[in-house]
Amino acid sequence: MKLAIGSDKSGFTVKEAIKAYLKEANIECDDLGTVDLNDVHPYYRVASDVAPKVQDGTYEKAILICGTGAGMSVVANKFKGVHAVACESMYAAKMARAINNANVLCMGGWIVGPEMAIEMVKIFLSTDWCQDLEDWRAVNMHKFAAQVQAIEDSIYGA
Repeated sequence: MKLAIGSDKSGFTVKEAIKAYLKEANIECDDLGTVDLNDVHPYYRVASDVAPKVQDGTYEKAILICGTGAGMSVVANKFKGVHAVACESMYAAKMARAINNANVLCMGGWIVGPEMAIEMVKIFLSTDWCQDLEDWRAVNMHKFAAQVQAIEDSIYGA
């Protein structure tokens, strides 16, 4: 799996901790955000650099960190096929994958500390869509995904 990661200044410390974990875990990751606090990229620029690369398949998933995670999520979700969810807990990170089939995990550097962020990333990356769901819920998730796809197609074109 190839990942993209990015942050603005507010998420820099958390992003660096996650990058260290990913390197230790031998998970390939490209940093497309702020890499030097003397050259800070705003959240909207980072998200708009990363999201198209998830959209076109360059990266299977991405991790974006700003102050709250909300700004990155808002911008990343402007791109068809990108499903970015701002999460503040390990449970939310798991459900973002299992229920929403999210491909971008957004977090807030003001909200989530480095250790918790790493645990959230582990869960996000190890959870599959519909994992651990009851059969009836998994069936509904597939139906719902088709409806979400139809909404995206009506907005962006097929």
